[in-house]
Amino acid sequence: DKLTLAHGLNQSTLFADSRACQKLKQDDNISVFPDRQVVAMTGDGTNDAPALKRADIGFAMGIAGTQIAKDAADIILLDDNFASIVTAAKWGRNVYASIQKFLQFQLTVNIAAVITALVGSFAFAKTPLAAIHMLWVNLIMDSLASLALASEPPTEELLKRDPVNRSKSIITSRMWANMLGQASYQIFVVLWLLFAGPEIFGFAPGHLVESNDGLYEGSKKENSEHYTFIFNTFVWMQLFNEINSRSLEGDFNVFKGIFKNPLFCSILIVTACLQVIMVQYGDKAMHVVEGGLSAEYWGISIGFGAGSLPIQQVINVVYTWGDKLLCLHSMRKRMTKSRRLSTRNIDADLRDNASNISGSSSQK
Repeated sequence: DKLTLAHGLNQSTLFADSRACQKLKQDDNISVFPDRQVVAMTGDGTNDAPALKRADIGFAMGIAGTQIAKDAADIILLDDNFASIVTAAKWGRNVYASIQKFLQFQLTVNIAAVITALVGSFAFAKTPLAAIHMLWVNLIMDSLASLALASEPPTEELLKRDPVNRSKSIITSRMWANMLGQASYQIFVVLWLLFAGPEIFGFAPGHLVESNDGLYEGSKKENSEHYTFIFNTFVWMQLFNEINSRSLEGDFNVFKGIFKNPLFCSILIVTACLQVIMVQYGDKAMHVVEGGLSAEYWGISIGFGAGSLPIQQVINVVYTWGDKLLCLHSMRKRMTKSRRLSTRNIDADLRDNASNISGSSSQK
């Protein structure tokens, strides 16, 4: 019955037998998930309640199902349509993917912001990103970005992905590559502007302009153009990286399907407009230079931000080639091991074993 089937599948250890799994795949084209099996059961009668309770996920019919079956189930199909199970699976995978996208974006911002603040504090005893700047970055990261990335509609491609192992980390190796690659680019740009910016662009160093101790020549205790430029560049890199974060699988076209999500586009445009208003008219309230930045510096800031897009393609290429090299290396190791096993001198091994047995028996 259903209860026996659910219990047997749930307790099955077939996934641990690699040879049996390969045989099933070759002979019957049956793929066995490499972990404890996740069992789903459907039912509508009272006698189905034990099986619905025993299964990992129980589906009960909302119209034809009895109340006992509904109470035992985890999910109730309100329209009694089995196609709704596919819809539920698609939305469930979409929620998981949305969490991954948000984590990918958030951790990238955290890595870049923390290292920038630490280096600026160690070098000049003053961070280039003021407290109000960090609050705005956190608002982008926690509130607006979460709404934008969580509003991605599910696609049919989600159903083509392999199930996620329960022991697998939510942060995949590709996500780590994306985060570290983008964070490295952002840190490089910010530190380059911090140390080489005044000499290249001709404005006074921010730590001197904003100093209030009077010990340095040129100290004005004013908001500096230098640090405003760094803040603006940093925010624009986050906005463009938000577009990159929509992809978890290294897609070439990061804009794919972006217009199918009007909420994402709206939040991105609103955030960009707010950034322009704050930099140009924020003055002391937003700790930016009076009068804002010139058109030249705006173009450079947006250019550095747009640089996140080609950098993502470089990350994708490097990760793909690295993954292929690792697979090739592991394949060579397996082939070498198999060759050693297949070329052993079996006759010599048998003679050694026989001599060991005869020696031990003579001693007895």
